[in-house]
Amino acid sequence: MQSKDAIELGRKHNVVMVDLKFCDLLGQWQHTSVPFHRLTEDAFEDGFGFDGSSIRGWKAINESDMLLLPEAPTARIDPFMAQPTLSLICNIVDPITRQPYGRDPRYIARKAEAYLKSTNIADTIYCGPEAEFFVFDDVRYEVKPHAQFFSVDSEEATWNSGSGEKNLGYTIRHKQGYFPVAPHDRLMDLRTEMCQCLEAVGIEVETSHHEVATAGQCEIDMKFDSLVTMADKLLWFKYVVKNVAFRNGRSATFMPKPLYGDNGSGMHVHQSLWKGGKPLFAGDGYAGMSEMAMHYIAGILKHAKALNAITNPTVNSYRRLVPGYEAPVNLAYSSRNRSASIRIPMFSSSPKAKRIEVRFPDPSCNGYLAFAAMMMAGLDGVMNRLSPGDALDKDIYSLSPEEAKSVPQVCGSLGESLDALEADHEFLLKGDVFTKDLLETWIEYKRSNEHDPVRLRPTPMEYFLYYDV
Repeated sequence: MQSKDAIELGRKHNVVMVDLKFCDLLGQWQHTSVPFHRLTEDAFEDGFGFDGSSIRGWKAINESDMLLLPEAPTARIDPFMAQPTLSLICNIVDPITRQPYGRDPRYIARKAEAYLKSTNIADTIYCGPEAEFFVFDDVRYEVKPHAQFFSVDSEEATWNSGSGEKNLGYTIRHKQGYFPVAPHDRLMDLRTEMCQCLEAVGIEVETSHHEVATAGQCEIDMKFDSLVTMADKLLWFKYVVKNVAFRNGRSATFMPKPLYGDNGSGMHVHQSLWKGGKPLFAGDGYAGMSEMAMHYIAGILKHAKALNAITNPTVNSYRRLVPGYEAPVNLAYSSRNRSASIRIPMFSSSPKAKRIEVRFPDPSCNGYLAFAAMMMAGLDGVMNRLSPGDALDKDIYSLSPEEAKSVPQVCGSLGESLDALEADHEFLLKGDVFTKDLLETWIEYKRSNEHDPVRLRPTPMEYFLYYDV
């Protein structure tokens, strides 16, 4: 789609406003809007000015002027605005130098794709994230220096089996939400509405279902796509899920671990390298994989703890990544063992279906950064011909203590992952894909705005355990 096509799309739908969307450092869409008459072909080159000083992790007030450059192929009609609105995803550039802004996450992802081509190893990486989420009927929380609480509720939650005149007993027990039909699953119509909205904005949906946890845990899977396009789609996915839930009087969250005692929400990311339209991960090795795929797996495993700071970037992420529970914390690979951090799906023997599934990421991450970082780790394994060792095809819970000790695990906290990223980040700097400025900014922001504020606050559970000491 060219700029004139994007403008024509707006005319066809009698658009009155243009919504200019861009991604902040932490992975959330921000936006500003202009009347449709301002969207000329020149505007795609000239851009739209805005103040970037208040965007999380961006420049200080003395370097705040920036430009939004809309990308014509991203033009979509927004499905939620009352007045016809054309949505465009934008890149960020400096208004003086016209150079891309180094802390724009989408620019990092674009550089990652360019770097992949420059290596001549492959020309395309396909990513397929499975972003799980919860849909709650009620959400309340508050944090004060002297008091704090949270409370969520869902009509299908097991704790409501004895409450409400209209409950009728069909609630979902803890860890039994996969895959009961209605009336236990009360969210199918809502998920179908989400699927319809996703299809309307050009996102192909592969499946929709209730997930394992009680209280409205769901999953809708999108068809894979190339790195930047898939990261764009992940933001559309979150936007659609949240807005469909909201207009139906509910609230959706991609928080990794909103409930104690039940499964958290992960985001398994399927990945494969291609060149000249041919898959590079298919071969005659373990699980039908190529030597390149094994090297790629080794790179992910080698740098996994540093990757955690980007793929699992919140304090809450590590409430899910706890050994002995549901999350895949073991840094190993397997064709079928879902306790391994990397799984090789075996649903199809087609070479085009050969891929790896990295299972430790969660949906709180910034897709642009997470997809790029995992690709850089995998490429480091390919370039250095790293070996992933033997597959972990045993039941991890049946291993002897000695065997279990030999299997490394992901980080146990956000602080540990930030330390790991500080110690291991050279692989991210290759090709100037990530920069030291961006990584230092990321680490400092996460420590000062998330890790330390949580570390300094007592929790209600601590009062329960320790008030009477």
